Amino acid sequence: MLLGPNGSGKSTLIRCLGTALRPHHGTVHLGGHNLWEERAALRSRIAYLGHQPHLYDDLSGPENLSVWARLGGYTPDIPALLARVGLDPDRRDPVRTFSAGMRRRLALARILLKSPNLVLLDEPFTALDPAGRLLLMEVIRSLQDSGATLLMATHHPSVARQVCGSALILDAGKVVYSGAIDGMPESVMGAS
Repeated sequence: MLLGPNGSGKSTLIRCLGTALRPHHGTVHLGGHNLWEERAALRSRIAYLGHQPHLYDDLSGPENLSVWARLGGYTPDIPALLARVGLDPDRRDPVRTFSAGMRRRLALARILLKSPNLVLLDEPFTALDPAGRLLLMEVIRSLQDSGATLLMATHHPSVARQVCGSALILDAGKVVYSGAIDGMPESVMGAS
């Protein structure tokens, strides 16, 4: 779990880990590989769900997943992925007609196209209703069960602690806490 006030660097860190942003200083390594220098090869091992869903508004849900699958060289069962995130696989209207929560679910299905080693979630509960939050928790658990490492930036630590065992707290780009969730300052846990 990645915590910190607005502007502390959570999204920047996640974007660097997702190879969407080059670090200004230092290097980032994933499994002993320089993430920026080897980003093309490593991107297939990283799944990223950020603030923006990055969907094609004029395409349907199945069409969106089909495009992303072709771009990544994946051959998923698209109807099963849509059903897994609670969307109707037969729905053919354009994504621009979807609610914010439905768009979020489709973006979640997009990260399930591959079998990532690293899953980066930046405020994943945004725009999700209670049923959507429960579904997201189930998906996160299944990703963890498959061996994926998860990094979740959130303003909901009490929810995230259900799936996260450790925490990293940032303030002004600096790490102010790194360790077990049980050892986090109480003031942070009450911030949900």
